Amino acid sequence: MTEPTFSGLGRREILKFAAVAGATFAGTSLLAGAGAAAAADDEGLSLKGKRIAISATGTDHYFDLQAYNAQIEEVKRLGGEPIAVDAGRNDGKLVAQLQTLVAQKPDAIVQILGTLSVIDPWLKKARDAGIPVLTVDVGSTNSINNTTSDNWGIGKDLALQLVSDIGAEGNIVVFNGFYGVTPCAIRYDQLVNVVKYFPKVKIIQPELRDVIPNTVQDAFTQITAILNKYPEKGSIKAIWSAWDIPQLGATQALSAAGRTEIRTYGVDGSPEVLQLVADPNSPAGANAAQQPAEIGRTAIRNVAKLLAGQTLPRETYVPALLANKANVNDVTKKLGIG
Repeated sequence: MTEPTFSGLGRREILKFAAVAGATFAGTSLLAGAGAAAAADDEGLSLKGKRIAISATGTDHYFDLQAYNAQIEEVKRLGGEPIAVDAGRNDGKLVAQLQTLVAQKPDAIVQILGTLSVIDPWLKKARDAGIPVLTVDVGSTNSINNTTSDNWGIGKDLALQLVSDIGAEGNIVVFNGFYGVTPCAIRYDQLVNVVKYFPKVKIIQPELRDVIPNTVQDAFTQITAILNKYPEKGSIKAIWSAWDIPQLGATQALSAAGRTEIRTYGVDGSPEVLQLVADPNSPAGANAAQQPAEIGRTAIRNVAKLLAGQTLPRETYVPALLANKANVNDVTKKLGIG
């Protein structure tokens, strides 16, 4: 069977695909009362007398901090004792804190993010020690339940928005430094899956590698360098990253260089990035905004359900919102940050 291609699609047809994607994204996510409804459904849950460990890879990013703080508060709200630790983006410290938590034998451990090859051996040790392990944005077989956004949908819809905005033609720059982090890998794979149907869209090689720490400064430097390599307007159409701190640095670099014809795309919904998307003069094109606090609360409610004897699904999805130049003000209002 001949593989279908979309090379003959005009901009109008591409916009239809993006509109359908956005409607699908919005249809599952523009539910202002979704969090409240979930909380109402979970009335009667309790963690009284339970010690719940919350292990964060880091809290320097908006998503991580919101999820982490929400988990601590939700454990307290349900009557439990949170044991909250933050590795500060240091893998050695992260391993040590997981080792300590296993030795403390809490009633459950919730791990927020992390490179799978680093954390998975310790999640297995916790499981082998009889400690229930749940995760946020970690695709581990040692996790009973992973609370996350639908990263397949996020990746696809953000990629369709990008392709639509550039008219399905041109070079794009991609940051791909954290493929070992499950959500980043899924979003990147979805970008590649979409782009392959638009043969006039090319990912510039080699791809860039975003870093932690100093993410904004490093992205600024890398984009400034690539702009010097591609000085003609039109030689680059867009810049994509799996999260939005590289997007922030890239957007700043484009503005500083006067290359605002290039659009940037990312994921998470950090307030400073959504402000740039809302600015008609900014090159920030779109951002898939997650609901990190609701993700954190949902993960803790899942702990309470598990300890009460309920069976959990393998993954729990919390809706996300695709913010673009046209709808960003509505999105920020629905997220409660605008």
